[in-house]
Amino acid sequence: MAWIDKLVSKSPIKPMQQHMSVAILCVREILPLLDAMATGDIEVIRDRRAEIDRLEHEADQIKHEIRSHTPKRFMMALDRRTILEILDYQDSIADITQDIAELADQRNMHLPEVMKEPTMSLARSVVAACEQGQRIIDELDELVETGFGDAEVRRVDEMILELGRLETETDRQLDTAARKLFAIEDELGVATIFLHQVLRQIATLADLAERVGNRLRLLMAT
Repeated sequence: MAWIDKLVSKSPIKPMQQHMSVAILCVREILPLLDAMATGDIEVIRDRRAEIDRLEHEADQIKHEIRSHTPKRFMMALDRRTILEILDYQDSIADITQDIAELADQRNMHLPEVMKEPTMSLARSVVAACEQGQRIIDELDELVETGFGDAEVRRVDEMILELGRLETETDRQLDTAARKLFAIEDELGVATIFLHQVLRQIATLADLAERVGNRLRLLMAT
């Protein structure tokens, strides 16, 4: 009967949704982290890094549970490969957020006044895109329960289109922020390189959220 146990094994969908929720909590910490960088508050930077580290570790624990307990075959419209591909994108969101916080802490990074507004604007758009990615993953159980019914597929497809729009907006804001940064490159010196790295990593979070949606769209198309 072991093969039957594997087929009817507990669905990984709820843990996937929980994992995405924790990844988004990581992303939201970017906003207070940037505020602390703007004011030069080293203690707050370290506190935000510690919280992001804690959340990233929690996401890792959920990821390991999903990988360990998702059988190769189970009675779902989703195969194991699809689950693990989406999981990897979600996990990269938490990982890159942690990379941003580590760099900010290790270098005691300061966000120049002229860079605060464009950087915060970029970060807010990225958070919005990632939250849209979470809303899409929250529809995963409904997709499966309806057997990928036409109405639910259309609803999720519209959500994915909106995610694409949000990600495109982050690209525009990254360009604006980068141009302002390079305009003061002579003043900042080597710090320009690391601030540009932070900007690109923040924007990458929205790209990863879009990949989550696009992978689900590919699944719905097949």
